[in-house]
Amino acid sequence: MQKALIDDISPIADGVLALTLRGADGPLAGWEPGAHIDLTLPNWLTRQFSLCGDPGSPDYRIAVRRERLSRGGSEYVHDHLRPGRTVSISLPRNTFPLVPAPAHLFVAGGIGITPILPMLHAAAASGSEVRLVHSGRSLPFAEELRREHGDRVRFERPDLPALAAELAPEAVVYCCGPESMLAEAEEVFPAERLHVERFRPRTRTFPPNTAFEAVCARSGRTVPVEPGDTLLEALRIAGLPVPSGCREGVCGSCELRYLDGEPEHRDDIGPADGRLYPCVSRSVTDRLVLDL
Repeated sequence: MQKALIDDISPIADGVLALTLRGADGPLAGWEPGAHIDLTLPNWLTRQFSLCGDPGSPDYRIAVRRERLSRGGSEYVHDHLRPGRTVSISLPRNTFPLVPAPAHLFVAGGIGITPILPMLHAAAASGSEVRLVHSGRSLPFAEELRREHGDRVRFERPDLPALAAELAPEAVVYCCGPESMLAEAEEVFPAERLHVERFRPRTRTFPPNTAFEAVCARSGRTVPVEPGDTLLEALRIAGLPVPSGCREGVCGSCELRYLDGEPEHRDDIGPADGRLYPCVSRSVTDRLVLDL
C-alpha cells in the first residue's frame, strides 16, 4: 500500500470530481496507461479507480462519478472527502494495457473515458493514428480532449457497426463504458482486435456450485470450499486472507497463482496462465492447489 495526500478536488463534469493525489511519504509508484488503483476511504470502504492523469507526472489523477445508487463510496468522496486528507492506495495494477499498433480506435461512454484518456495521449504521442468517440449525459475531460486532440475526438453516440465496417486492417479497438455499449462492441468488432474494460460484471449463467478443496501449498493447509461460499471467503475464514477489492471479478486485486487442478474462471478480466481470481472463480476439479 501507498499513502497519498489529496492535493486537489475539482468538478470536471456534471456529477464528476477529479482528485489529484500526491505521495505522502515519497514518490508514488509508476504506472502505464490502462492501470487502476484501490482507494481505501476513511469510512473503511475500498473502491477501484482508473488512473487518468499523465504517467510521467509524480501525482496520480482519478475521477469519481457520483453513483445514483451509491453503496457509500462515491457518495463519501463527493460529500465528505476534502483536500489535505491522507488516504491509503494500492500499487497500480493493469488488466487493460495499451498495445502498440499503427492505428487505435477508442470508444468511451461517460466515466469510461478514465482509462481511455491516458491511452489516447500515449497512442497519439507514439505516432499512431488515433480516433475517439465519446458519448454520455456527462462528458468528463471534454475540454482537455478538445484542446489536445481537436477533430480526432467526436462527442456523439457511436455507430459501432459503421465504425467496425470502416476499421482499418491494422487498427485495434479499446472500449470502456456501459454494458450495452460493450456488448455491442463485442458483437461487431473482431475479438482479436478488441479490448474492453468493465466496471461491473456481465450477467452470465454458470453451472451450479459444487464443493471442492483448496490445498494451500506453502502453508500446508487444506481449506474446504462449500457451494455457498466463495474461495476468497473460505480462505478468509480459515485465517488465510487474500487482499481484495471489488469481489465481483472485475478489478484483479485478489489474483492468486494456482499450481494444480483446473479452475473455473468466472471473472471479466481473463487471468494470465496459472492465475485466478478467488472472489468469483471456483474449481472444476475436486482439489485446487494454490500458491498460498
